[in-house]
Amino acid sequence: MRRIAVLDAPSNLGLRPPTATSVPGCAKAPGALRDHGLVTRLAARDAGCVTPPRFDPGDWRPGDGVAHAEEIAWYSRRLADRIGALLDAGEFPVVLGGDCSILLGSALAANRRSSDLDAGIGLVYVDGHSDFRHPGNASYVGAAAGEDLALATGRGQADLAAIENRRPYFRDSDVVVLGIRPHDEHRLDLQAAGIAYRAAPQLRAEGAARSAQWARGVLSGCVGYWVHVDVDVLDPAVMPAVDAPDPGGIAYTELELLLAGLVATPHCLGVEITVFDPDYDPTGAFAADVVETLVAGLAPAATVAPLDWAALAASATPLPAPVEPLAPRMPMEPLAPLVPVVPALAGGAGPGSTVAGPGSTVAGPEPIMEPEADAEPEAVVELEAAGPDVVDESDVVHEAEAEAVAGSDGGSAEPDEGNARPGDGSAGSDDEDERRQLGSLAPRVPLDRMSFSDMMDADRAALARRRDGAIPLRRRGGAPQPADAEAQGAADMVERDAPDADRPPATDPARPFAGLAEQVRAAGSGQVPIARTPVEPPAMPAAPAPPPAETA
Repeated sequence: MRRIAVLDAPSNLGLRPPTATSVPGCAKAPGALRDHGLVTRLAARDAGCVTPPRFDPGDWRPGDGVAHAEEIAWYSRRLADRIGALLDAGEFPVVLGGDCSILLGSALAANRRSSDLDAGIGLVYVDGHSDFRHPGNASYVGAAAGEDLALATGRGQADLAAIENRRPYFRDSDVVVLGIRPHDEHRLDLQAAGIAYRAAPQLRAEGAARSAQWARGVLSGCVGYWVHVDVDVLDPAVMPAVDAPDPGGIAYTELELLLAGLVATPHCLGVEITVFDPDYDPTGAFAADVVETLVAGLAPAATVAPLDWAALAASATPLPAPVEPLAPRMPMEPLAPLVPVVPALAGGAGPGSTVAGPGSTVAGPEPIMEPEADAEPEAVVELEAAGPDVVDESDVVHEAEAEAVAGSDGGSAEPDEGNARPGDGSAGSDDEDERRQLGSLAPRVPLDRMSFSDMMDADRAALARRRDGAIPLRRRGGAPQPADAEAQGAADMVERDAPDADRPPATDPARPFAGLAEQVRAAGSGQVPIARTPVEPPAMPAAPAPPPAETA
């Protein structure tokens, strides 16, 4: 069986300073997690620490490239050396960051091994953000922790994206992204690159254990994979101690199940944990929660045998020659131009169309996100303007634009600013003329044109629909603490402003999914399916007896 080895990588070189006189506190994370007994509770070997250079951005300005680039490249080589030695010894590295720039060291170690085997090694990227900023889609770059996935896939300046002339460290087809927010600014770039991803609402709807199985299936052509975990994948209601908290994340129990499903195979080479900032955790409560999650989630890693690297080298299939040079991708148009809806043909809609309504189709983008045969469950959205009716995700429209389209027929749309009238030559009249010409054929707005508020409404509705089986967001210790007022009881993360009073409690409020690690491991081997145990709703209280009739 494999032995877990805990290696500290306390680098904060990839972040900007919180203030002009401070440095990012994530460099303290390994010590904080160790103080809560992580090494002992994992029964792991202490593999020491790779000490980073000093954090000193100097006079860096936007347009100067990635800050600390030379120091990060030097540190990545040292970290890759240590990770490679652990893999050679048949151990399972658990690397404690630090910020997300430590991924470059892990990626370099994986690429060295991939080159030795002449076989692909993949990446499971568990993060609340895509970190896919690069010169092809941003005006400038600067903080490597916000660009690490782009750099790891060969995009960006060569001193970081091509260390040791290795570029890319991971091929796009060998990367799976889990847990990003649905409004992530670079999700369309992931889509265009062919990188498989599953956003947090979809991960929650499908289930963490099944999402882990799906990710392993996507990477089935690789001989192994590395797992990157940024704790900001958790919802800030339960994990605010990060540099960039973003609502809409997952729960601790979901992260635990996700990790258990990913590491319960010899093909998982190791895990890194990043971005936890003890400066935002003065009591140590969140560090304790992270340790509880890691101890439970990483336990299956020690139950499997390490990979036989010699046998893999003898049987590996050669990789196709890389395409060089890998130029940065240029910014892409979010959507194809809108076209009028036309009646569906007898043969049905083609693969490049999406259903917009009964008897009509509208041109849409090619389906992406998930290269698997099974269709994913569609989010269900309640449109405020539609009353109680519920429509599929493909029919979601931006409310304001939908009202404008409806106004072309019924006259209910608000007039353009300045009371522009058709034919008066103003910009507003041009838009009005176009709407009148299209009439009832005006197209629906595709899903990718949804605003941030619409996306969050979609998440709320989708999760509300599954509330009977939803995983509660709560601290890992039983009753919610006073500081966790937003996460009290079993209220859903996106419904904490108006929690459901009738939601049934979890079977065990402290650990609603305790004991499922064995099921996750068994499911990974195909022995049993993963399914949530239905929870019986609480009995309704008996109606009060009517008051006795008054006597004369």
